[in-house]
Amino acid sequence: MDPVTIGVLALVALLVLIGLRVPIAASLIAVSFVGIWAVAGLRPAMSMLSTIPYTTSASWTLSSIPMFLLMGYIAFHSGLTRGLFEAARVWWGWLPGGLAIASLAGASGFAAVSGSSVACSAAIGRIAVPEMARAGYDLRIATGSVAAGGTIGALIPPSIILILFGIQAETSINDLFLGGLILGLGSLAFYVAAVLIVWWRHPERLPRAAGHSMGDRWKKTLEIWPVLLLIGAVFGGLFSGIFTATEAGAFGSFMALAIGIGRRTLSWARFKESLVDTLLSSGSLFIIAIGANLFTRLVAMSGLSMQMGDFVDGLGLGTLTLLLLIVLIYLVIGMFLEPIGALLLTLPLFLPVLAEHGVDKLWFGLLVAKLLEIGMITPPVGLNVFVIHSVARDYVRLEQIFAGIVPFILADLALVATMLALRGFM
Repeated sequence: MDPVTIGVLALVALLVLIGLRVPIAASLIAVSFVGIWAVAGLRPAMSMLSTIPYTTSASWTLSSIPMFLLMGYIAFHSGLTRGLFEAARVWWGWLPGGLAIASLAGASGFAAVSGSSVACSAAIGRIAVPEMARAGYDLRIATGSVAAGGTIGALIPPSIILILFGIQAETSINDLFLGGLILGLGSLAFYVAAVLIVWWRHPERLPRAAGHSMGDRWKKTLEIWPVLLLIGAVFGGLFSGIFTATEAGAFGSFMALAIGIGRRTLSWARFKESLVDTLLSSGSLFIIAIGANLFTRLVAMSGLSMQMGDFVDGLGLGTLTLLLLIVLIYLVIGMFLEPIGALLLTLPLFLPVLAEHGVDKLWFGLLVAKLLEIGMITPPVGLNVFVIHSVARDYVRLEQIFAGIVPFILADLALVATMLALRGFM
């Protein structure tokens, strides 16, 4: 059978398995192994199956993932991030829609420690939703703002999605982190604008909260000084070139551990829980990365990527049209697949085609991260929405949360349009 045909059949089989809810790591590994076997024979397939797990897991860059995860879990379990929403509330709660804005700002601060959308949504949602319910907020906007704010977790460093993209696309992690920081703050600005527009049209849905004195503001800020110190040290060392990504994660983990012990908020039981959470999360990410690397080899060996490039060239699509098509594909995929699986499934197909069109990989990595995070709040599988519902089911129904995220999805699409418009300046 023609190798390209094998590659196409493998891609179809992969999509079918994922549609049947087979775990994406198992789907990638099984389809890739059988496909390589069909293209090159059993011995090369067995050789790759035995060597790629080691070469993938032994990657120095990939080792930054467990380090940053450990930092985030220690900070969470030791309660270092608990006061972020309160600090944001006393500073910005007096603004129109101030509590929703404070939840977005609190999520951004939590993102700088955890790098996880789900963790951001869960942590901030437990605190912010009851507070907004007591203040008389429309709970659709209240829960929608927290669900949307959680997506910032995959943009602001330490972003697991950006680390994986950097490894797959061979792009500087530090440059991606710097771009992710700018994009994360841009997302925050667009979300705040969405809140203000909702308030302007329906001020009764977002009543203003009472203001606080400067003394109260600085008091709350001083209460979260360990988190500010941790973020400043990790970002400062990373962007100044003192640390690599792995060293920054390791240093951040050590600092979080030292602060937790020093404040006596990190017990031995909580430390063990942090380690277990880190191992489970790292293991699931690593096995998906192994499957993705096997699939990349299959795509290259079958000639599928070259065939796709020739097919796109034959269509005569301009670069902007091609990017709009890819944006649409990611928006659809994001509605059904979790972000990391969607990322590692599509990159082997898209990167060669985009390289022929001269698309900057750094810019594209940021665009993909943003598109995949939109999928975290779009139905039917918007994971952040389900997380918020799990922590706020006493206040709001699931369909109300999905209704509340509409202004934030529109804000996201406006930001994506802005990125496409500014691409020529990057």
